[in-house]
Amino acid sequence: MGTAVSGRVVVVTAVHAPSAHFLRDAYASLRAQELPDGWGWHWVIQEDGTTGDVVPHVPDDARVTFRQGRPGGPGVARTIALAHADGDYVKILDADDRLTPGALARDLAALEADRTLGWATSRALDHLPDGSTAGFPGDPDHGPIERGTVLDFWKANDFRSQVHPATLFVRRDLLVALGGWMALPASEDTGLLLALNSVSRGWFSEEVGLLYRKWDGQMTGQASHTDPAEREARITVVEARARALASLRWEYGRGRSDGRP
Repeated sequence: MGTAVSGRVVVVTAVHAPSAHFLRDAYASLRAQELPDGWGWHWVIQEDGTTGDVVPHVPDDARVTFRQGRPGGPGVARTIALAHADGDYVKILDADDRLTPGALARDLAALEADRTLGWATSRALDHLPDGSTAGFPGDPDHGPIERGTVLDFWKANDFRSQVHPATLFVRRDLLVALGGWMALPASEDTGLLLALNSVSRGWFSEEVGLLYRKWDGQMTGQASHTDPAEREARITVVEARARALASLRWEYGRGRSDGRP
């Protein structure tokens, strides 16, 4: 008989029709994850829209929940998916990306070992169309990430995050307390990451945890993503939120051995 599941990691994926065919690879990477005894995963796939083009690519697995909703962008899709997040932790997995072996277990171990950590990230590699991979410069040291350091790096490096928001693993209660993802047409995941860093220490794993697929149809590759006026507006509101949270002087887990607010 299998071990009863007492703890659950909820993997949240926003998907739209052009990226639906990548779900097969994402699912294979999720199935390959090994978690400690007593832990399991629940994959919540939320379509950003109500087409009939995604459902044929959704795996037939009791651990998978598929929902649809009116289109509002990936941040809206992920946030509405939290209605089905029935675990203590939430892991982000974009439809066109893949987890590396051991990624979930490493994230879980870091946060289970230190209740003052609110979130974890890991090294990511670009997965290029020719099958090759490429890393990112400027990764932080392996270990804890102190409050405010991600914002400082982002501000000093042309608004490029020090850690990749697509690798995020976060405590569900903290994620919900911050309202989920920002209501932005893009950079909604960076905005959440900077908000988390304003109120909580995090963790960075030097081991590669994600293969970030680069392809012509991805949203970050569209011209609208780099529109100067919109980009400036996104940067302004992302920074304002992060600094406003920091000014409240509230810290997740402060003074509590169980890490709760």
